[in-house]
Amino acid sequence: MKKDYGSKQVYFIGGGLASLAGAAYLVLDCDFKGENIHVLESMHILGGSNDGIGTPKEGFICRGGRMLNEETYENFWELFSSIPSIEHEAMSVTDEILAFDHAHPTHSNARLINKAGEVLDVMSMGFDNADRMAMGKLLITPEEKLDYLKISDWFGPHFFDTNFWYMWQTTFAFQKWSSLFEFRRYMFRMMFEFSRIQTLEGVTRTPYNQYDSVILPLKAYLEDHGVDFTIKCTVTDLDFEESDDITVTAIHYKSEKGDGIIQLHEEDLCIVTNGCMTDCATLGDLNTPAPFKPEHPVSGDLWANIARKKEGLGNPKPFFENTKETNWESFTVTMKGNKLLKKIEKYSRNVPGSGALMTFKDSSWLMSIVVAAQPHFKAQSAGETIFWGYGLYTDNIGDYVKKPMCDCTGKEMLIELLHHLHFEEDIDEIMKDVINVIPCMMPYIDAQFQPRAMKDRPKVVPEGSTNFAMISQFVEIPEDMVFTEEYSVRAARTAVYTLMGLDKKICPVTPHHYDIRTLLSALNTSFR
Repeated sequence: MKKDYGSKQVYFIGGGLASLAGAAYLVLDCDFKGENIHVLESMHILGGSNDGIGTPKEGFICRGGRMLNEETYENFWELFSSIPSIEHEAMSVTDEILAFDHAHPTHSNARLINKAGEVLDVMSMGFDNADRMAMGKLLITPEEKLDYLKISDWFGPHFFDTNFWYMWQTTFAFQKWSSLFEFRRYMFRMMFEFSRIQTLEGVTRTPYNQYDSVILPLKAYLEDHGVDFTIKCTVTDLDFEESDDITVTAIHYKSEKGDGIIQLHEEDLCIVTNGCMTDCATLGDLNTPAPFKPEHPVSGDLWANIARKKEGLGNPKPFFENTKETNWESFTVTMKGNKLLKKIEKYSRNVPGSGALMTFKDSSWLMSIVVAAQPHFKAQSAGETIFWGYGLYTDNIGDYVKKPMCDCTGKEMLIELLHHLHFEEDIDEIMKDVINVIPCMMPYIDAQFQPRAMKDRPKVVPEGSTNFAMISQFVEIPEDMVFTEEYSVRAARTAVYTLMGLDKKICPVTPHHYDIRTLLSALNTSFR
């Protein structure tokens, strides 16, 4: 028999994947009425950091790409096995993605490229014995001893000049100053990926960008069940009951209609995205740089407001107070025809969609590009091609365009790339086919990797909570790794099951690092 929840309401603050997944779990596993589920989003569009928008005339934009992985996204795949595809009848999103990925296998033939334009041999990780000893010591060191440590606090200078570091860093967007804690989590969670980091065979591809392939079908499913979406509504604060428990009594928000308050009644729930890595992201265009405006991170400010009111809600300061370390910049190129992609295909020996990431290791911006299978957007015209890239060191002067990346227009970023590809003689011809190059500056995109203490990330459901949970890349989930779709879905599932008192198993973190074959393969790779 279906449970009668009466007039119980659930409010999700933030419209990213975690909130949408949480709403889906309420519908799927709790038989909760969709019309009593409310998603409040400050932007004009749902999806959070899973985005992909644009038009054939103005060009398209991916702020970034969210890597999927078949072996480690346990809850993600299970959830989306219940979400129908909006393109293929009688097919789930999980089946759709995996079928596409298996039909378009990844094997990068040009993972690292030097300043002479030569594709490097990356079969060797480049470790010396000191690197191996440091890695081994890290893997046996308890997490509790790693508070606030950086990767550079643990490894010597040689480590940061190895093939392994250039590939691992640019695959996952780590920096030397990133949290050693998070690096260790990745090494355990992605142990099997260590042995194939040079080909990126473990990258699971979606048919289109993640907004079109993941967010749109999930949103359609929730709309079919009557879920309420309120966009352009910025939540600024929460009121709590004056007691030792954590009980939300009101939600304060701003919208186009003015300021407002939602009063929560007994039994209502409030589930908050307490941090967003794409807060304050800005766009430029072919002739305009993306401005740098990190002043007011919406989700970070909300988290700071509520953390001041109650113990156990974490500490946003380590994550949102050093934009010099947490920013990087992407750019999306929209072209008429496929002349440039054909040149890149010939250069890399990878057809679009098969090569994953190409990194120009000597680039002062540490630039990488991703050439996905075409079309990459549902709205893309038949005669258009699209790819995107990013640079990790945005303050550095370009090697060819003598400006910091953060000050460059889209055109200048593309010109810098074409020089690294050594297509100099074809620049004028290539530029004739450009529709747009859209830069995107993201001041907090690496915020979740900042050095921190264990206590700085709050639990999904804090101690003493009666109706409140947090879901984001900034909550603490034992053994799992941030900056992933799985982390958002796992957090949402944990929040819903706990607050709803649902006695149902959450898919555990798969212990790949205990598999003897995986360990032996990783050990062998470290000595190549």
